[in-house]
Parts: sequence; structure tokens; C-alpha cells
Amino acid sequence: MPSACTIELQNSLRKSLPFQDQRDFEEAQRGFIAAPPYKQIVAEAGNVAWDMGSYEFLLRGFDSVFDSIHPSLQRQAILNMAYGLYEVVPDKIYQVRGFDLANMTIIKGDTGWILFDVLTCKETARAALELVNEHLGQRPVVAVVYSHSHIDHYGGVRGVVDEADVKSSKVQVIAPIGFMEHAIAENVYTGNAMTRRAYFQYGLLLPRSPFGHVDQAIGKNTAAGRVGLIEPTRYIEQDIEELTIDGVRMVFQNTPGTEAPAEMNTYFPDWKAFWAAENICGTIHNIYTLRGALVRDALEWSKKISEALYLFGQEAEVMFASHSWPRWGNDRIQEVMRVQRDAYAHLHNEVLHQANQGVTINEIHNVYKQPESLRQQWAAHSYHGSEEHNSRAVINRYLGYWDANPATLIPLSPGESAPLYVEMMGGAEKILTKGKELYDQGKYREAMEILNRLVYAEPQNQTAKDLLADAFEQIGYQKESPSVRNSFLAAAYELRNGFPSGVATKSVTPDTVRAMSTELLLDFVAIRVDSQKATGMKFTINLVTPDNGEKFAVEMSNSTLTNIKGFQAKNPDLTITINRSDLELVMAGLTTFPALIGEGKVKLEGNPAVFEQLKSVLVEFTPDFDIMPGTKPAKVAIASEKDAFAQPEPANTSGG
Repeated sequence: MPSACTIELQNSLRKSLPFQDQRDFEEAQRGFIAAPPYKQIVAEAGNVAWDMGSYEFLLRGFDSVFDSIHPSLQRQAILNMAYGLYEVVPDKIYQVRGFDLANMTIIKGDTGWILFDVLTCKETARAALELVNEHLGQRPVVAVVYSHSHIDHYGGVRGVVDEADVKSSKVQVIAPIGFMEHAIAENVYTGNAMTRRAYFQYGLLLPRSPFGHVDQAIGKNTAAGRVGLIEPTRYIEQDIEELTIDGVRMVFQNTPGTEAPAEMNTYFPDWKAFWAAENICGTIHNIYTLRGALVRDALEWSKKISEALYLFGQEAEVMFASHSWPRWGNDRIQEVMRVQRDAYAHLHNEVLHQANQGVTINEIHNVYKQPESLRQQWAAHSYHGSEEHNSRAVINRYLGYWDANPATLIPLSPGESAPLYVEMMGGAEKILTKGKELYDQGKYREAMEILNRLVYAEPQNQTAKDLLADAFEQIGYQKESPSVRNSFLAAAYELRNGFPSGVATKSVTPDTVRAMSTELLLDFVAIRVDSQKATGMKFTINLVTPDNGEKFAVEMSNSTLTNIKGFQAKNPDLTITINRSDLELVMAGLTTFPALIGEGKVKLEGNPAVFEQLKSVLVEFTPDFDIMPGTKPAKVAIASEKDAFAQPEPANTSGG
């Protein structure tokens, strides 16, 4: 349960935050048309893809105080309970909210629907469109717009359009330049690690309750259904580009380097409506996302918001986005745009101001503070990001991970240093006594500091793990950011229970494979090489894919696999000839190299033993390694008939 110290903190926050500002509640409810009669959406695989009913404990009313939830997060979690069809611009723009982490936006064209951001999976997207057609009248989908390269904005496309209609030009699919590259590349090389870390950021093992998962900042949660991808038919390439689709005039603003490496805002000049994609969602987003991704540019993000403010914001009458709810009225729109712009700019400027006076990456999260004027604006609160991890990200972007102290440049690993600390502190019993004392005083981070050392030194010391879990839990209850809350609560869960055994990787979807370049596949194969097993191996392979005209030279030397596109080795040990279309089947796990060799679809010229050598050093990654020591599950033997070259499912980029 929340401790007396946690309850005292929550009560102080209830007095200091601007709860008298109720405009978000009014805006979140405005334009409501209808909700479906169901709360669950079932996936084609039989699992529950979406369950809004599991969060109904939040709807007791805001007067129901949950001391295990930061008051600001409780407010955001209630706002994100919007569920159903909403009108944004009368007879022109609508949204379905609460069917996934993102919103689906529906634009009424002359002859059909134009859909902006089609959710994470087929099942939720299909249900959202059915709700639209039921209440607004049946119309065909004439275009789909992907605002950016994260999966909760394109993964449901097969639930709303048929690929044959896209190929025949009956349906357009529009995206920002660079979309396909970034939709896949961001989450392949470290996909297995990202998937494991997602158990912390998204609280995948937590119950939905006041003591567990309550929200995901920009929506309730991520849907779990069938993910698809249809390649865009048109890319927006210019910084500012105007396009008319089905009679609807749109002005696109490319915003690379903001929330996603390929992203765009859209303005509807005839209706004075501004679509802010995921760049302005009424919450400060991740500069560094805890699942793991390249650090983003807070300054560039701020500048793109400022550019949108001067291009569109001074005349817009409604601003809506791929998450959260719209804002109406020009004064309100400019207010929110400036608050979000200034929050990112202040984060960037103040962190570097401190860094230039010697504050390091290991100190800045305890130093950086927003100005009170921003703290009193709900749109400047870091529900998705947090001031702590975003401030560290800004320093990391410019100065890297090192704090310039040589003692931290090549430190011992935690498992090596922890026994030294435990010995010098007098052993486990003294640490446990002091840890309990600090816990009882409400000094949870101080307790965490010493108990974490003990758990690393003695991974099987369950008493230590339980007490560290208690400290983690109180810290989690006190955090405004769901990602930070979930991380602490998930770590507490795993310390007490371990990580479940038998977690299996999903099969990659053919859509994902088609989007993946051959070079990306070869690069990831190189990451999978066990360099110890490859000691002494030396060979050269030429790879040729005749149906798309690609060729690669692949070399194994110095326990390292490299490839170069567009070249062939003069005297290779082996030449592999396979159509790219057949390689895709292997990558998707639908067939194997031996099967294709038997069918005559793969030609091997040279020494076939080289091919077997390569297969023998490839490791199949599984997202079940321990993060907290002593929590790794027992290995469960799972028979696998997958080819060694099958590509695992990339990590899920939902929520950025």
C-alpha cells in the first residue's frame, strides 16, 4: 500500500497543481456522438486485442482519490478514458478515440473517407471504421495518411483498406518522405532488447488497477492484434507541400527529427483545422524513450512547433492530433502551441546552460526544474516523457554518456562492484537494516541505492529483493509519467516473482519483411553472429537476387561478418543466387533455405560448407533475459523449425 510519506506527497501535489483548470475535460467531451456497446475487441488469433473495460475503476469520479497514483497522472488517466466517435469539425472531421493508443481521424471527402493514422492493428482499426460507418453513413475509404513512422499510426491499415485497391490506385496511401526506411530500421537492430525493455516502459505484466497499470500518457494502452503495412503510393517530399484529395485541400508540413525521424503535420485551410500528428499532444513527449531509441532533438522539435505556429496556428480554429483530444478557438490553440514549444526549448536550453557550468549527465535529473509558469500549464507536464530522463537525454545527445570523471569511464560492471560495496558496508544484514530504516523514513531513493547493490551482490537474496521492490513501488506510485511509474512497478513485480518462463518471439509479418531491405537483413544477421564461435572462420560469399537486380559481397573475417551492396568478390568461396521474393519467405519463417534448395529456387555455387558454417554461429535472440538480477526464468525448450535466417519481429514502436 502507499506509505504515509507517499500519501503526504500526493496530498501536497493536490494542493499545488492547477486542478481548477477544467478546460481539458470540457474539450475531451466535446463533439461526442456515440460509443459502441462493447468494451473488448477480440483479435483474430483469439486473444483480447483491446479492453477498455479493464480501466473502469478510474471512472468512480475524480473525487475518488487513489494515493497509489500521482494526482496529475490520475487526472490524465481519466481524460484518456474517452471511448467512441467524436466530431471535430461539423460534417467534415471526426475521430475515434479509445480504441487503441492512438486516435483514428476521419476526414469526409467528396466521395469517401480519408483516414489519418489507422491504429496499431487490423482488429481495432476495423472496429473503429465500422463505428464510423454505422453512425455517419457507409462510405468507401479513398485515402489513408500515415502521419509518421511509428506502428500505432499505420499497423491497422489492413483493417480499413484492401491492398488490391491500393495497387489499382482506387485508394491512395500517403506518408512523409523516409517513412518506409524509418518504420522498419528504428526497431530491428536492437528489436529483441527493445521488446524486453517494453515490459518495463509499458508495464506489460502489471495488473490494471490503482496499484498497477493505469494509463500510457497519450492513450490507455497499446492494442495487441494483427499488425500490417501497405507501402505508401505517394510521399510528401517538400518542407511544405499542398495536395487535394477527394476535394479536400491539405497543406503538409514535414517535421523530420521531432517525435519521429519521418513525421508531418497537416493543415486544412478551408476549415482552419490544424492536425499536429504526434508533435503536439498536450504532454511533453520522450526525448529519450525508455524502450530504447535514438535520442531526439528537443530544440528541433521546439522549432518545428514554432514554425507551425507561424504558418498555421495564428488562424487555426481547431487543433487536433493522433493522440489526446482537440483544442478549439485560436487563443486556446496558440496557448497550447506556445506552452509545448517553450517546454521543449526550455528543456534544451536550461540543460545545456547547466552542462556548461559543469552539471553532468549523472546529476542533471536532480537539478533540472521547469519554471513555475510552465508547471502550472497542464500541456507542459511530462506524462509520456519525464523531466528526469528527458534532461539526461539532452546531455547525452550533445556530450554523450560520460560525465568526464575517469572513475566512470571504464567502471566495473554492477555485478563486479556490488560485492565490494556489500563487504565494505558490513554485509547483507547491516544493509537490510539500514535499507529498512531509510524506507521507513520515506527515503526511497536512498534505500534503493544501497539495496540495489545488495541485490546485485546476492541475486538470490529474496529478502533484499523484496525490500528493494517495496522501495521501487513507492517511487512508482509517486511518479507522474506512466513510463517511469510502470518501470518501477514492473521491476518490483519481477523482483518478487521473477520473469515468466516460456516467453516466445512472434513470427514476423510478411508486410514487415517486404518493407525490410536486404541490406538491413544482412546487417542484422551480422549482429546475430556469436563472435566466439566464429573465431578463425574466414570466407567470402556473393549474394545475388536476380528479380530485383541486387548483389552483395559478404565476408567473414576477424570474427566479424560484413557486407557491401553493389559489389561482388572476385573469388568467392560461395555464391548464393535467390530471388528476393523467395528470400522474403525465408525471412518471414514461411519456408527454409534447405526447402528452397530442394525446390531448385536457391542456387549454391562453390563450397556449400561455408553456408553451414555461417548458420552454425547465428544466435536466436529471445526477449527473456533478466534486467534485475536473479529474475531470469528457467529455460523452456521450444522446438523450432524456423530457418536460421528467419527475421524475428521488430520491436513495437507504439507511442514513440
